[in-house]
Amino acid sequence: MSKANRFTYTPSQLKEFAQLVLDAAKRAGASACECEVSEGRGLSVTVRKDEPETIEHNLDKGIGITVYFGDRPHARRGHASTSDFSTAALTSAVEAAAAIARKTAVDDCAGPPEPGELAGAPQNLDLYHPWNLGTEEAIRIARRAERAAFALSPKIRNSEGASVSAQQGQFVFANSLEFMHGFPTSRHSLSLSVIAENRGLMQRDDWYSSARVPGKLADPEALGRYAGRRALARLGSRKIATCQAPVLFEAPVATGLISSFVSAASGGSLYRKSSFLLDALGKQIFPKDFTIEERPHEPRALASTPFDEEGVATRARAVVQKGVLKGYFLASYSARKLGLRSTGSAGGSHNLVVSSNGPDLAGMLKHMRRGFLVTEMLGHGTNLLTGDYSRGAAGYWVENGEIAFPVEEVTVAGNLKDIYRGIAMTGSDTLVRGAYSCGSILVDNMTIAGN
Repeated sequence: MSKANRFTYTPSQLKEFAQLVLDAAKRAGASACECEVSEGRGLSVTVRKDEPETIEHNLDKGIGITVYFGDRPHARRGHASTSDFSTAALTSAVEAAAAIARKTAVDDCAGPPEPGELAGAPQNLDLYHPWNLGTEEAIRIARRAERAAFALSPKIRNSEGASVSAQQGQFVFANSLEFMHGFPTSRHSLSLSVIAENRGLMQRDDWYSSARVPGKLADPEALGRYAGRRALARLGSRKIATCQAPVLFEAPVATGLISSFVSAASGGSLYRKSSFLLDALGKQIFPKDFTIEERPHEPRALASTPFDEEGVATRARAVVQKGVLKGYFLASYSARKLGLRSTGSAGGSHNLVVSSNGPDLAGMLKHMRRGFLVTEMLGHGTNLLTGDYSRGAAGYWVENGEIAFPVEEVTVAGNLKDIYRGIAMTGSDTLVRGAYSCGSILVDNMTIAGN
């Protein structure tokens, strides 16, 4: 392997492996085939209390193969995978997938995407920025973050670890419809979780930074100090009495509300009729000044891609416009189940950007005046079928637009239909977390269960 390509195989070799699979599937009698050939490598290091705790070098490769026997609506589907790229192993994996397909029940929605939905030659979205990071340098970066937190105060007493990760990969997706494209990607991160203690009572908090480009990661010392300040601020947390009040979801946890929306608006939940958004297309779900746009072609963004995991072209669109649900998240299979078209969402959503109509976090607090600022969510209490929402939370009680004291061991509850309609404002403190770009979200009224 040369430093120039940083991978074991060239893109041409990955395409050769893919073509071997397609040829073997045709010989096996499959009416259609699709496969993904990929490899990845990386380094992950965790330092705890200034000592290296874990050092992990990963080198992965694999081929996932799906074959179809018969055309829709009489198709049978089989899947197999292997990490062995030899011709014999690839042929054997195809035969295994074919054997599964022959014994599988007919599925009238199974099959590759419609030919007209496939992407052309992919545009370059600048997603590959490898980090030539050695183990010792990774340890030094993690130590810088952790030491910065400990230097803040003697009350920072412990650490759950500072982690540095540098990952890169490449893939080729191919199918029997003459689609064969792929590209390299990178993803790097820095994170820290620390514990503050005062009079025997402890609180923890964390922060992380993730980017395609190493130079876009947060400064280690700045990240460490911020994680430390968050932990210190939570000392002295207490419960509050059960009440009804406005709830302000800080940007990192506000993305959870968007994630629940995406899950409810996704094909699997919809065709199984397990979503409270069933038949909601074209209806008012959010306030009229609320918009969510999908922007899959943003250069260097964490969830950018020219095509989804089926090769279907992605496209920019308004998912929610003026509060109205304009589109679901559909792969080919779920789209057929619903009698709709794929939205290029096989594998998930791509760079969802929530519109902002409010000030920064400090301004949002002043607008709320009195209520609960949520900075951490605990547990899983979301029922996508009914929309019922009840989750443990921690954060801060706010009086007169200012943080009064930290709060712990409470539950925020409501129904997502009411929560979404009750969004009063979205802040300008936009934060990118994976596929979501969102500021803090103020909900006008929720149940806060405490003492």
